[in-house]
Amino acid sequence: MSGKREVFVSVDVETAGPIPGEFSLLSIGACSIFEPEQTFACELKPINGNFDPKALEVSGFSLDELGRTGLAPTEAIGAFAKWLSGIAGRNGTPVFVGFNAPFDWSFVNYYFHRFEAGNPFGFTALDVKALYMGATGCSWADTRSSKIAERMKPALTGTHDALSDALYQAEIFRLIWTKLIKTR
Repeated sequence: MSGKREVFVSVDVETAGPIPGEFSLLSIGACSIFEPEQTFACELKPINGNFDPKALEVSGFSLDELGRTGLAPTEAIGAFAKWLSGIAGRNGTPVFVGFNAPFDWSFVNYYFHRFEAGNPFGFTALDVKALYMGATGCSWADTRSSKIAERMKPALTGTHDALSDALYQAEIFRLIWTKLIKTR
């Protein structure tokens, strides 16, 4: 055991398509799960012109607009790394938490390795859907956000804005943690 304090960080991303490298990371939203007032958000310049029209329709982003207004990936990922270091401190380890974490983590991991010295989250992520399934014994089909929201009753909703969704995911995580896990 490392003895380091685990700092759970809800991360959500919006992208131009389904896989990193071929498609761009367009926005990052993050918050500390147990201190959700600690937030990070940025929009990034695309790394290429590839896009899936459905992805842009969901996010509402324009690659041309982000090309003018977004942060360069090196700047964005550097700022995210600095923010993570600040909330984790010297004795903390950031733990990536996502709703469908494999998708979001794959983009964050790719960008950290391409534009920064490495991924501060390491090579793992905690998936809220899997946590819920393990805590309730439900089927995978019942891990959709709408199904979880029916049972857990979060105050927030998902919006496809990365920071808003990170805050929503954090609330769901806290509800699962306090209502289903800590009561055991």
